[in-house]
Amino acid sequence: RQYQSKGYGAPMRIGLVLENRPDFFVHWLALNALGCSVLPISAASQLDEIAYFLEHGEPVLVVTIPERVDLLERACQLTAKPVPVIGLNRFRNLPEAPSSKAQLSGPEDNGKLECALLYTSGSTGKPKGCILSNEYFTQFGHWYRCLGGLAQIAWGEERLLTPLPLGHMNAMAVSTTGMIMNGGCIIQLDRFHSSTWWQTVRESKATILHYLGVLPAILLKLPVDKGDDFSGQIRFGFGAGVNPDHHQRFEQRFGFPLIESWAMTECGSGGCITANREPRHVGSACFGFATDTVQYQVVDEQKLPVIKGDNGELRVRANGAYPKQGFFSGYLKDPEATNEAWAGGWLNTGDIVRQGEDGQLHFVDRLKNVIRRSGENISALAVETHLLNDPVISEVIVTAVPDETRGDEVAACVVLGEKMKADEDMAVSIVLRSLSKLTYYKVPGYIIFCDELPKTASNKPRRAEITALAVSRLNHECCWDTRYLKKRQINK
Repeated sequence: RQYQSKGYGAPMRIGLVLENRPDFFVHWLALNALGCSVLPISAASQLDEIAYFLEHGEPVLVVTIPERVDLLERACQLTAKPVPVIGLNRFRNLPEAPSSKAQLSGPEDNGKLECALLYTSGSTGKPKGCILSNEYFTQFGHWYRCLGGLAQIAWGEERLLTPLPLGHMNAMAVSTTGMIMNGGCIIQLDRFHSSTWWQTVRESKATILHYLGVLPAILLKLPVDKGDDFSGQIRFGFGAGVNPDHHQRFEQRFGFPLIESWAMTECGSGGCITANREPRHVGSACFGFATDTVQYQVVDEQKLPVIKGDNGELRVRANGAYPKQGFFSGYLKDPEATNEAWAGGWLNTGDIVRQGEDGQLHFVDRLKNVIRRSGENISALAVETHLLNDPVISEVIVTAVPDETRGDEVAACVVLGEKMKADEDMAVSIVLRSLSKLTYYKVPGYIIFCDELPKTASNKPRRAEITALAVSRLNHECCWDTRYLKKRQINK
């Protein structure tokens, strides 16, 4: 009513910086009822990142936790058209909506109307804004509650616990919408706390858990306890990216299956593939069969299908007359990137997979230059762009290196400027400067000093060679481990 009384409605977009708090649900659903879209922004984002989201996403208002008001106001001043910022503690002073409304993409009907704008990292540097419709969310909720098999959901009985961030597709579209449409309960944690995780699971009486691959890795490191068997309480865990070496160990120790699923923000439920039925080939990065509603191809560099057993890029689309059914509506202000994503009439995922002899799909690697650390997709190019602004750096390539706990870690192969000393103090200073500009998880966890970087004849970096170089030098004297510096930076 407060929003409505101040004139907010379709087709306005509202920025939300509310962390994993109950306030997020209240504001999202209230705004959705009025036809407004939401633009979630991580409270861990730094000034320049926030300014980009506000400039590109064009919200007419930002609602935030009180601790971030000052930072949000400073970010707004960096944009061409600053907008009001209101803290939750001052919400009674909500300003009037602007008389002129920035038009959102898509036709003005309930299903096609924009529900949320979620930013996803890509290989082009700046994050892309994925336009997600009401239909995207409702279809994902319907897909989840009808998944069946080992992921059978009982009407009105489930209690789903998740530590995943609101503002990401999993927490917003899968767990939240799925429980709303199934009469279930959503238990949203502020974040993952390993030391109290199982205590929280017991006390909350959760029946379903959502995870990222890093969670099983951390939980397996906890001391073995006589109460580790949750087979009488938890029906299944749902997520992606569990380390194949951890998968069976986790299920045997804790007594419930981890249902691996493949999806991306762009594909929604229209292209989601899940290993929810036996045999799941546990320990082989298997994410199952495509259902009758999903068409897929595994193709080579020429977009020609490969034979079973060979690696190739996964392409997906919805089966039937509407191949984009359930998918995102496009990238905001970037029709060229949208068309490129859908080149050939398929969503080109950039993920390398392999089809087994029985037809099930197995994840191999990412084709795109994206680093996936603890479930966060990090654009290597975006981090490189930032690092090149550092006066001590002459050249830099950012790549992924293996991390036992987090999947990938960010490594920066750095060529210093003249007369700069490649030592630990230099590595630490580079990382500390980065922490003031980038979200903590994007900052390099390794600084690897190099005399030069491998390049092609046209002076382009040989990224594959550089990645191999980075991995080979992790224990070299030229490499400095800076992971201990990567902590949340709370700016007020």
